[in-house]
Amino acid sequence: MELIKSTQQASLDKAIYRARLGALREKMREHRMDAYLILTDDFHASEYVGDYFKCREYISGFTGSAGTLVVTADEAGLWTDGRYFIQARDQLEGTGIRLMKMGEKGVPAIEEFLKESIREGGCLGYDGRTVSAARAGQLEEVLSSKKISCDGNHDLAGGLWENRPAFPEGKIWMLEEEYSGRSRAEKLSFLREKMREAGADCHLLASLDDIAWLYNIRGEDIAYTPVALAYSLIEDNRAVLYVCPAAVSAETEAALLMDGVEIRPYLQVYEDVKKLDGGRKLLVDKTIVNTTLIGSVPDRVTIINRPDPTMLEKAVKNPVEMDNIRQAHIKDGLALTRLIYWLKKEIGKEPMTRITELDVCRKLEEFRRQGEGYLYQSFSPISAYGEHGAIVHYDPERGTDVPLRAESFLLLDTGGQYLQGTTDVTRTISLGPLTGEQKKNYTAVLRGNLNLAAARFLYGCTGMNLDCLAREPLWELGLDYNHGTGHGVGYLLNVHEGPNGFRLKERDGSRGAVFEEGMLTSDEPGIYLEGKYGIRLENLMLCRKAGKTDQGQFMRFDTVTMVPYDREAIDPDYMSEKELARLNVYHARVFETLSPYLNHEEKAWLAEETRPL
Repeated sequence: MELIKSTQQASLDKAIYRARLGALREKMREHRMDAYLILTDDFHASEYVGDYFKCREYISGFTGSAGTLVVTADEAGLWTDGRYFIQARDQLEGTGIRLMKMGEKGVPAIEEFLKESIREGGCLGYDGRTVSAARAGQLEEVLSSKKISCDGNHDLAGGLWENRPAFPEGKIWMLEEEYSGRSRAEKLSFLREKMREAGADCHLLASLDDIAWLYNIRGEDIAYTPVALAYSLIEDNRAVLYVCPAAVSAETEAALLMDGVEIRPYLQVYEDVKKLDGGRKLLVDKTIVNTTLIGSVPDRVTIINRPDPTMLEKAVKNPVEMDNIRQAHIKDGLALTRLIYWLKKEIGKEPMTRITELDVCRKLEEFRRQGEGYLYQSFSPISAYGEHGAIVHYDPERGTDVPLRAESFLLLDTGGQYLQGTTDVTRTISLGPLTGEQKKNYTAVLRGNLNLAAARFLYGCTGMNLDCLAREPLWELGLDYNHGTGHGVGYLLNVHEGPNGFRLKERDGSRGAVFEEGMLTSDEPGIYLEGKYGIRLENLMLCRKAGKTDQGQFMRFDTVTMVPYDREAIDPDYMSEKELARLNVYHARVFETLSPYLNHEEKAWLAEETRPL
């Protein structure tokens, strides 16, 4: 009976999304649009967005954090990347929306699909506040050969959304200098110098984490990410911060005003840019600033399109931030190590305690809350047992929560926001006897993780130069994974932060960002076998200088994550002496770092888990 009810509910849910597609097409006909584009973005090109902005999810039912929906009169497609292929396939089934697997053979790019699907002289619609000026320019260029126009003045999906969540207006709070390491005045001075170097006398900043970094503020407008919806206009002698006035306390406003920062209402920025004087030179990053806002800039103003100077400066953590990050990872390592010990102990009981994927998330949150300075999770936790581990961004909240059994793997990818920094860590935990294949594959992922962490490289290298170090052990087995090997991480900001990362190739065709001392980057190779299990191991690493020779400056990585690997899942016969030494050195560090904070039983278990192999 439960299965019948579940099937009936699923059919009802799919019917809702088909009805919403139909309603959207009716609105498209009213506005004479041949196609409509819905991105995942908010007004600031944010990766994660508040509930108010989840129009793509509302229309399609797909809940992943990356995806673009295109709707025409008789077709609908959703483009997403390899992290979400399995999830999107399941969620889109029966909705009338076709999954378009980005990067796969035979799958057209969105621009190509639109060019083929829209008639000569037709019209593409979208909400221009959610489409960056750079993306809008690319669309217009591709579609111009067929004289297809673009209409960015209508939020059709939002207009259909009954009981749409309220526009976020969370409180803004100050991040003290003991955590930020640099004053607001110092950061503004740096930015103004970069503006002068670019020949600009005014800078329009729209990236939420860059604004938070610049002003040493944090907010509550996006789940897991402590930022506030905001814009900023910075000039040589003044700065304006556009936010919800109710979100700013009198004390915070006074502190900002002392550094020459004026508070104005969030939407006032659209009117203020219209009033910029002729002859002004405005610095913007068109990959971030939305096309509606760029369209408000008068023609008489010269636009200088460059990456925000704050992006790279924010990615290079200062000495105070680096020290704090290490402290945050000790607290986070203690929480996850205690969780693993608890889980191993409970799973080994007879009769076995009933523990579900979500129970693990709740228990880890309980341990994390014991750490001083902990605020909340840095993203929705992935607790994926058995075959769920093959879904790269599996979400146990969506009615799929299952109990654990004393077999196979639990893949646990979680993170925390601390006053001392942002964490992101993955461990794959064995819950019972493993097959030889499972141990071989776990060991291959472990080798990739350790080998990348041990890299010594000449300054000037990017993630494209180093990515293969993590993949090589998997390639030896004829295996690979369909995502990047690592991403930058913010300081009490976005868990995914540019520009640094490890990837086989960059989507924009560039080489990627050069690694600088102070960049914090994840190292997370994996294996995903659909219908069986998934394995991922992730640490965060700070980039450091490693000595200079007559060949130039060399660099290295300093792993800050302190959590043991699963000894029961490792087959040392597949590891070289050098790889075993790397594992043993790391485990010795983990024990030395965490053991002073553990009770007798936990300490004895960790000593066994980290003894040399």
